[in-house]
Amino acid sequence: MNAKRRFYGEHLTPEQICEEYILPHIRELLWERLWVDLFCGEGSLIYPLVKAVEPSRREEFFAEHVLMFDIQHDQVGKAIRKALEIGVPRDLASKRIVVRDTLADYPAEMFGSLPATHITNPPYLYLGYIAKKARDHLRYFKSSNDGYQDLYQIALANDMRAGLKEFIYIIPTNFLYGDAVSNKIREDILFFYRIEKAFLFETRIFRHTGTNVGIFFFKRKKVPARENQEFTALKITPQGAQERRYKLNPRFKYRAGAEFDEFVEKNRNSRAPKVKFYLMMDEVVRHPGSYRIRLVDANTFETGEYKILEFSVDEELFNKVTRNILFVRTVDTGGQERAGLYEIRKVFGADGIVVTRFTFRTHPIQLFFDPELSEEDQRDLADYFNSTLEKLRAECDSEFMTTFKYSGSSYTRKYLGLKQVKALISTYCKSQTPSSDLWPYNFSTKDNH
Repeated sequence: MNAKRRFYGEHLTPEQICEEYILPHIRELLWERLWVDLFCGEGSLIYPLVKAVEPSRREEFFAEHVLMFDIQHDQVGKAIRKALEIGVPRDLASKRIVVRDTLADYPAEMFGSLPATHITNPPYLYLGYIAKKARDHLRYFKSSNDGYQDLYQIALANDMRAGLKEFIYIIPTNFLYGDAVSNKIREDILFFYRIEKAFLFETRIFRHTGTNVGIFFFKRKKVPARENQEFTALKITPQGAQERRYKLNPRFKYRAGAEFDEFVEKNRNSRAPKVKFYLMMDEVVRHPGSYRIRLVDANTFETGEYKILEFSVDEELFNKVTRNILFVRTVDTGGQERAGLYEIRKVFGADGIVVTRFTFRTHPIQLFFDPELSEEDQRDLADYFNSTLEKLRAECDSEFMTTFKYSGSSYTRKYLGLKQVKALISTYCKSQTPSSDLWPYNFSTKDNH
């Protein structure tokens, strides 16, 4: 069952999600629209609408205002049985709930004359996983879908091409925050549509995944345009809910949290050091010698700590490793340690960090600078980097970072990409601070120097 659910990218929606966050915003329109779900599962996004209609008129409503599809025969069977439970005749339910692969075969011919509103929780399955574990799905990414990165993006693109006036999607929040994974779909969709409102969850709402999702209400523009967008969202976290105003700029591919990119763009410094990541095991092997060195094995974490290995290397590698004293922690630990730059010796009691098997972006990663920086300058850079990062996180609610899924911490843990690490380092120059008139950041980064 788990393998089948994973293959289809299926995450069934509890009915209360529709009842609480969707139905109140569409209740007055129930008799004016055709309500469609092309990935209906058991029908949990449509049946709350049907139940909102008085029982004596549910059959009429179902016949004229409901249409559901799913690729899986067993899910369609469950949806039909639920229709029977609320008074819909079997022949009508079987006519309005259909088995169909709507990603490949969009059913516009069945929509009829009423304006259709698509309410759905489409499949989520990213292209990297598909290429390894579900290669049959690669067929969806051909032709006009080339460049999309997830099945949910193809669902969005199909509605866009069909010209639907409105649709409501429950999709991963990487649609809003993601970089390369969602740049194309955002640019395509937001040229034709605007986001009217959204609910963004940093709490678990699906049983089988910790992926953070949002409910997005899309409405087609009268005139397509590449323009700034603003909308209000309710962000729901373990600590409560708060409204936030989002401003999406096409210059930054409509990515939320682009204040980080704006900061980097306005403060990039040509004198900043260049940085490379990772010390690989094959490099250690190529430099045998008489200099003893202690290296953290980034791939071996046992009983709460990383394993420390000892090697004898030549002077060249010894100097390279020991003179570059910093590593990047890309993920908040859930305790007091936040993403940022830290000293290897202070944290691990070792000289460097080696990748013995595979590189993982969430492991501790050693930094190597060009030109070489003194230890004093590296500490100055770390102070600058960490204080600036924390102030940007406070200003943007960490939205330029990726939510790290599984956490029991009192705040929502975040992941800082290596591309962002390089970008923030590119704004550093010793004894120099970012432009003080950069909106909205009127702060000095010298607080901790």
